[in-house]
Amino acid sequence: MDCGICTSKTILLFLSLVFWGAGAALAYVGAYMINSYGTFESFIQNKQTLIPAAIVIGISVLMFIFGLVGCCATLRESKFGLGCFFLIIMVIFAAEVTALVFTFIYQGKINQDLEHSMNEVFDKYDGRNTESQAVDLLQRELKCCGVSDYRSWFNTTWFKNNSTVPQTCCKNQTNCEGHPQLPALLYTEGCKKKLQTFLQDVLTYAMLVVLGFAIIKFFGMLSVCVVTCRSSSRRSGYQPLYA
Repeated sequence: MDCGICTSKTILLFLSLVFWGAGAALAYVGAYMINSYGTFESFIQNKQTLIPAAIVIGISVLMFIFGLVGCCATLRESKFGLGCFFLIIMVIFAAEVTALVFTFIYQGKINQDLEHSMNEVFDKYDGRNTESQAVDLLQRELKCCGVSDYRSWFNTTWFKNNSTVPQTCCKNQTNCEGHPQLPALLYTEGCKKKLQTFLQDVLTYAMLVVLGFAIIKFFGMLSVCVVTCRSSSRRSGYQPLYA
């Protein structure tokens, strides 16, 4: 086997292994995105924002299967197998580009819908229901208070009945009862901005990972072309398939 073919096949086999690793990584990213949205699902009414995560997980499953196809086609130097592998890589590449586009589009949709849905959930707060648990989790995890700031609570039913903000607004709940007259004891930053930043970071992280693997697919397509062309050249010269 000449050096060119050996090198190209080594690269392609390595890329097949990378596809398996990439599949595992993409599965993790997709699950992380769904889990992140699930944590704060009460504030996200547009469920279409999960489309990028679903695409990413679908790609990860296909990559495990196609990695196996790539290994077999490369070892056998099957022109048909390598052609199929090229088409497979091209389809995955297109799907990853689609995921990037959807992610970019839904970044804007999150910002548009978030404030309205958050105001609705905060207004339903009574300290016991599902919405209350979601609000408490949000304020505790992101260290924030209210939609825009702690004063956003002033227009809610909870504040009108209790004249306090929830204790999850307190920096230290043991020494704080949620009185707005003592803002130094409260988180003063609003939850909308922090939640927007959190969700944008998740989407940006996903976009970077998908972009990185899209670049890998591009080099994978080039490697398939090299192996196919060199194999065809050797066959036309009646050279043996294996040295």
